Amino acid sequence: MLFLQMRRSALFQFSRHALIVAGTHGEHAMRKVYPDAHAALDGILKDGMVIMSGGFGLCGIPEVLAEAIRDSGIRNITVISNNAGVDGIGLGLLLESRQISKAISSYVGENKIFAQQFLAGELELEFTPQGTLAERIRAGGAGIPAFFTKTGVGTVIAEGKEVREFNGEQYVMETGLVADLAIVHAWKADTEGNLVYRKTARNFNPMMATAGKVTVAEVEILVEPGQIDPDHIITPGIYVDRIVHTPDAPKRIEQRTTRPRPVPAA
Repeated sequence: MLFLQMRRSALFQFSRHALIVAGTHGEHAMRKVYPDAHAALDGILKDGMVIMSGGFGLCGIPEVLAEAIRDSGIRNITVISNNAGVDGIGLGLLLESRQISKAISSYVGENKIFAQQFLAGELELEFTPQGTLAERIRAGGAGIPAFFTKTGVGTVIAEGKEVREFNGEQYVMETGLVADLAIVHAWKADTEGNLVYRKTARNFNPMMATAGKVTVAEVEILVEPGQIDPDHIITPGIYVDRIVHTPDAPKRIEQRTTRPRPVPAA
């Protein structure tokens, strides 16, 4: 039974992405690589949409795609992201331009603009424990509408949610998350959209790539099909609809910690 459910889920994902590729890409229907981020997002963006943005801290964030979304001018965005970037970088740009109306996030403490807008009542926030957020996204990508977890039981996290007892323990129900658009950052990809992530950048990007109705990936290294060892592929290309090559992606340090150099003896 479990095997059949997994096959049905895989067939659903295949059909969903195949229809998107055939129906929304126009002249790019048979190729996924676009010349720049603006072209890769053309025809997808709209006011009021839900966008997932991958990465952890400043590692693996789709910075170029975020800038293109800022430039589009769309408003009233709901963002699903582990964190909200920092001032002036990544999603911080969309906060500065006040294009985000709601955030579903786990950690937002590094963004002063986020805090200011939230405390002023200008930004809606749905706080989610980090592991729960990851599982909600994974569940959405797998076609699982909801699941139960012990995390958050007896706290404000559980308010208004169904709580059920299993084996004498209380569990709260959390719903899966699906977005209109998922933007992710990968270290390497082939032109078919098979993705490889590197180290910390693997956080949130892989599951978000499966949970977007349309998934757009910015990649640092782009190769031809067959040049990536199949055992190294983390996100299969069937989940990725569009690709933009960003070979000069910045490598930012969120918290730079140094120690004073010893003064040489005279």
